[in-house]
Amino acid sequence: MSVRKLWLGLALAFVALTLGSYTTARADQLVMFEQAGCPYCAAWNRDVGPTYSATDEGKHAPLRRVDLHAPRPADLQSIKGVIYTPTFVLMHCGSEVARITGYSGAELFWELLDVDMQKLQAEPPCKG
Repeated sequence: MSVRKLWLGLALAFVALTLGSYTTARADQLVMFEQAGCPYCAAWNRDVGPTYSATDEGKHAPLRRVDLHAPRPADLQSIKGVIYTPTFVLMHCGSEVARITGYSGAELFWELLDVDMQKLQAEPPCKG
């Protein structure tokens, strides 16, 4: 086998592994429904927002922000009954696993998210 073919094979394997990791990382997400002027959203943004992405939870379920009053993205059409902000919906393979409605401080948020993350870990891997 030529060196060129070997390098090409290694490059393709790297791309496949990278894309596979990206797909897996995005299979789970924490969707935050928010709206302008929401004081509880502002408190979450102040207390939790700056560090969320650096936590284990944030790495496993990246945060996705959605304006409550904007048209719902197609992949989130299955989420029903969101009235209050913030509402956090933990998604796995495009389906809701758990929900946290409201924000009453960082300590309670992390406790509730911990319970929800345990539910998420019990879910089977995404297909396809």
